[in-house]
Amino acid sequence: MKILLIGEYSRLHNSLKEGLQKLNHEVAIYGFNDGFKDYPVDLKFERNFDTGFLKKIKLLTLYCTGFDISSYFTYRQFLKNKNKFKDFDVVQLINENSFYCNYFYETKILETIFRFNKKVFLLSCGDDYMYVNYNFENPTNKSIIQPYLKGKIQDKDFSNVLKFRTKEYEKLHDYIYASINGVIATDLDYHIPLKNHQKYLGIISNPINLDNFEKEELIIADKIVIFHGINSQNYYKKGNDFFEKTLEIIAEKYPNKVAVIVAKSLPYKTYINLYKKAHIVLDQVYANDQGYNALEAMAKGKVVFTGAEKEFEIHYNLKEKVAINALPDIDYLVKELSFLIENPSEIMAIGKRARAFIEQEHDYRISAKKYVSFWTK
Repeated sequence: MKILLIGEYSRLHNSLKEGLQKLNHEVAIYGFNDGFKDYPVDLKFERNFDTGFLKKIKLLTLYCTGFDISSYFTYRQFLKNKNKFKDFDVVQLINENSFYCNYFYETKILETIFRFNKKVFLLSCGDDYMYVNYNFENPTNKSIIQPYLKGKIQDKDFSNVLKFRTKEYEKLHDYIYASINGVIATDLDYHIPLKNHQKYLGIISNPINLDNFEKEELIIADKIVIFHGINSQNYYKKGNDFFEKTLEIIAEKYPNKVAVIVAKSLPYKTYINLYKKAHIVLDQVYANDQGYNALEAMAKGKVVFTGAEKEFEIHYNLKEKVAINALPDIDYLVKELSFLIENPSEIMAIGKRARAFIEQEHDYRISAKKYVSFWTK
């Protein structure tokens, strides 16, 4: 098949592309490359008027005239390459707002994609209309909505989430769902809001290219190394405030037993190399299941603090821990970390199970076959 994957989040589409190529499909990725993470794409779109003085011009123009300069320039980039977006057997959108445009320009782009390709599918793997609204309506469900509701995040810093509660993006959601062949969730956090929706095809676990992650056994020769990666834009969304306070306590409690590495907003290649020495990786506290950073760390045999709720254990029929379920609770996090530091053999055991879990449930070739099955039904 000839397949087009539009957009990129956390290397999801790159891993899927590599799996599909193993199955001898022709695959391309077009769109944005996930900001500073800078993942490779075959046709790269550039964000315009998004920083510094140019952003101020954009916001002033938007306020005075209602005209969105960024959306217009993204549409211009699309028009220059319009013919490259045609004649695919399958097109998959990374999100309901893959091109980051307002309703007018996003639909103008999508009209071409829906019209000139055989099938179009949508991924639910990040903020979208169903996910955001479900979590506002169910605030006890672990999600990025919780720190916002507690007042930790201001509206202006949460605009990329709040936009999915506006009439404009509800309209965009309705347009897309009326046009797609189906929607696929990549983990339980996105599966839960979609259950029983007529366009929902099911969940396919995030693909991980294990060829990029050599099987390694953890060795604790001296200190236990804890890695904390911070994306400044998502600081409170991931619960980094809880992790930072926890690490202060742990460093004071075990000064001779632990070493802490903190990395902030790094490109993917730099980030992935920095945590090579780590035994424990702190990922996020507001999730039921693992996102991409957690899965890649687990592929390396690390012990990851992330989403691993009861629903996750039931879904995968797990009898033993493959990750540590993180909660927005400092006392709890200190207790869990302290247990691992005082019982290093448990770090080794969980690390081995984590790698085995990724091999069994997230191998990129297996995931690619599932996608092909969903697309061709």
